[in-house]
Amino acid sequence: MYVPIPSQPDCVSAWREAVRAVDAAPGHEAYNVVIDIADPVSGANPEDPRVQVVDAFLRPFEKSVETVANTIFPIYYYYRYGAPDFFQAFSDRILAKVRKSCRWSGYYFERMIHVPRASGEPINQLWEIVGRMKDTTVKANNKFELSLFDPDRDVDDSPYGGQCLSFLSFKLLPGDPKTLTLTAMYRNHYYVEKLLGNLIGLGRLMEFVAREANLKVGSLTVISTHAVVDQPKVKQLKASRHQVETMLAAFDQANAKRALAA
Repeated sequence: MYVPIPSQPDCVSAWREAVRAVDAAPGHEAYNVVIDIADPVSGANPEDPRVQVVDAFLRPFEKSVETVANTIFPIYYYYRYGAPDFFQAFSDRILAKVRKSCRWSGYYFERMIHVPRASGEPINQLWEIVGRMKDTTVKANNKFELSLFDPDRDVDDSPYGGQCLSFLSFKLLPGDPKTLTLTAMYRNHYYVEKLLGNLIGLGRLMEFVAREANLKVGSLTVISTHAVVDQPKVKQLKASRHQVETMLAAFDQANAKRALAA
């Protein structure tokens, strides 16, 4: 059982079509939703009126689009410090604050660059992948896997969820330069609160890897093993179905105006 979303040109279009499909399912939820985006770097502009509609809706719930995207790839640290220096800057300035009282910072980027091991320094999975992609002696194009699920942190008896993004699989397609593709698997996916920011963050992650490894950015595929058109909440504030539907209508209006202006 799966729900295929027709391939979309960019992140914003993919978000809307995925929400449309899942929203139409019983209970506004579905399993094994497959989203494919031809150019995940496009549509990642916070100034896009369509993105602003979603962002304005999410801000009262403390989940702006940029906040969610930054959990996957903190792009402004990369722009400011460059690679590999931004890894240490992120650890010093962000992780030092958010990890004082818990084992899970909420940043998937932390899990990409800081995997503890029994002895020695933590593993920076992301930078090792970039290094192997740049290594001309590495001939295999299908050996760039990055795990975000951590059984030590994530297997417990909590009645609630934990991490949602579980696994990333990068592939290189032949060519000169080679083309980078990415498949991301989510255990659970909130399509209103998280999906747009997730897609933008994954696109930025791909752009980073491609730039550092001298590759072209190719398609992004996201598999949501469980997806729901949720009603975001924070403390005593919870969005109603009417508010979600009003936001989607405003998004569609912004999209129609954009199409007319094109």
